Amino acid sequence: MKRFSLLLLTLCLFQSTYAQTDTLWISGIEVTAKRTPALYSEASRVVSVITKAEIKRAPVQSFADLLEYTMNVDVRQRGYNGVQADISIRGGSFDQTMILINGIPFNDPQTGHHNADLPIDLESIERIEILEGPASRTFGPNAFSGAINIITIPSKLNELKIALSAGENKFYSTAASVNTGNETFSNGLTFSKKGSGGYIENTDYQTLNLFYLSQLMLKSNKLTFQAAYQDKSFGANSFYTPVYPNQFEQTKTRFISANWQSNGLVKSDLSFYWKQHNDRFELFRDNPASWYSGHNYHQTQVYGLEETINFTSGLGKTAFGASYRREQILSNVLGIQMDSPIAVRGEKDAFYKKKDHRDNLSFFIEHSYYTTKWSFSGGLLANYNSAFDWHWIPGIDLSYQLSNNLRLFGSVNKSFRLPTFTDLYYVGPTNIGNSELKPEEAIAYEAGLKFINHEVAAELAIFKRDGENIIDWVRVADSLKWESKNITELSTTGIEVSVLLNAKFFHDRNLPINQLRLSYSYTDISKQSGEYLSKYALDYLKHKLAFSLSHSILKNININWQATYQDRAGSYFHFKNNEETTYAPFVLFDSKINWEIENWNVYLEVVNIFNIDYFDIGNVIMPGRWIRFGLSTNLKFKK
Repeated sequence: MKRFSLLLLTLCLFQSTYAQTDTLWISGIEVTAKRTPALYSEASRVVSVITKAEIKRAPVQSFADLLEYTMNVDVRQRGYNGVQADISIRGGSFDQTMILINGIPFNDPQTGHHNADLPIDLESIERIEILEGPASRTFGPNAFSGAINIITIPSKLNELKIALSAGENKFYSTAASVNTGNETFSNGLTFSKKGSGGYIENTDYQTLNLFYLSQLMLKSNKLTFQAAYQDKSFGANSFYTPVYPNQFEQTKTRFISANWQSNGLVKSDLSFYWKQHNDRFELFRDNPASWYSGHNYHQTQVYGLEETINFTSGLGKTAFGASYRREQILSNVLGIQMDSPIAVRGEKDAFYKKKDHRDNLSFFIEHSYYTTKWSFSGGLLANYNSAFDWHWIPGIDLSYQLSNNLRLFGSVNKSFRLPTFTDLYYVGPTNIGNSELKPEEAIAYEAGLKFINHEVAAELAIFKRDGENIIDWVRVADSLKWESKNITELSTTGIEVSVLLNAKFFHDRNLPINQLRLSYSYTDISKQSGEYLSKYALDYLKHKLAFSLSHSILKNININWQATYQDRAGSYFHFKNNEETTYAPFVLFDSKINWEIENWNVYLEVVNIFNIDYFDIGNVIMPGRWIRFGLSTNLKFKK
């Protein structure tokens, strides 16, 4: 392995021909950081964009892996390759980040542990937008500390794509997609299956994804339809407690949405969506203890409808509308006791014995106004929830153009999050839920500078978030039981710096580099929770440094280097050492070599090159060095 690492280092020093540059520079991308979309260069908030070219170059096999390199995004994985990941932004919790697919909310009301159960492969993603900071005014409840929007665009070409990969730990991945289309009607269907035998005992997994996307253009109108399915099963070694390492879990996700957009003087955007998520958790994969009464079963269903009207006048851009969302759960653990149990489909002698539901209705209005120098956006979300009454969420974003390329920006926004059904009802050997919880609320302040030209995109931002009624699992010093309570007040402050240099910057200087991205974030959290000890609130990334470099080394051969430094605050009880242990900082290096020739791409990727031992979550061992290789082809055909 040392010889292989030396070879990679030698190759990276060899400068040769230039790689093809990205056709769209980031400043021209329209992002959805507010109700009235704006160009990236005009946004008055911190928005990170991961383009399709970056996704293709990255040495990753899942959405969660990709976010590891993004500024101030904390990805705490159990296992690897997206088996289960808790995603948070700016020191928030995994329940405080909104995940969206083409603007459709995807969060699961059972628990944020399932928010990354995305039935979409990287090959289907056009780009990813990460809005840092409060986003409830734009995306509704639960976009508390940020939002991540996954954008997919149907291909207008007639093509067949096939991708195969394999590697250590019995890893394999197969994917195939068929696209047919023209300027009027396009369709795309993607199938993939991947898995691994695991890097240690009981870390094996299997994932099956199906994703369909179609788009119909009718003069100035557009109809988009998407449907997806995922079946994922995995060994959950010590995922929720190291006392019983032989845990196992299977989740199934079904997702459908339709969107109708009409253009004109007054534009309309109407969306409908439905999502069902099934979760089976086994504390014992085999040989259960005599006292074990059976597995946990949960089924959540979410229905949603949203209408947005927007128009442009001499006073600027205005958007207003309403949304409705219903969340419901069937479970044998979470909810209110039912009079008549319901059999769990496909399971023998298993019944849902509890249920709950809640309805959410939102009304919103937003207005944006632009002058030569100034940009203003303000809005209000009025939210009614059948379980938690009314909440009013205002916000203002403001920016001033200091020069052609330099912009000063600032914002003040409120946000809130509803408790999950796990927060409200879960009861276990060491956990007690609380059905009297209130929603979390926060006011966030942000200010910074943006510099953007045709070669460079750089940002500097400082932020502060004051939260109240923050939900945390806490305990008193002489108790072993964690309880969910609204007792913690959190004050979060931080600073972020990022620089992105594109291919033109280097090619004008006769360097064979495609892109360089560097970011650093510092976060500090202080809390007031009286006599209680906190389980989650103070486990956050204090320092994160992320680096990526893409360059060519030979004709048609490109290499991508990724590195990340993470220093986490907080501690965990080390099960084997029987002592409280602080998280140790670590540095990870990953790399991927791509050889592209005509319609073929062959690659070799190595993650955790130096075989570093590290933890994202206490007592859950992460994998060491992992080598994978693969190939893909794109075949065009005529109708």
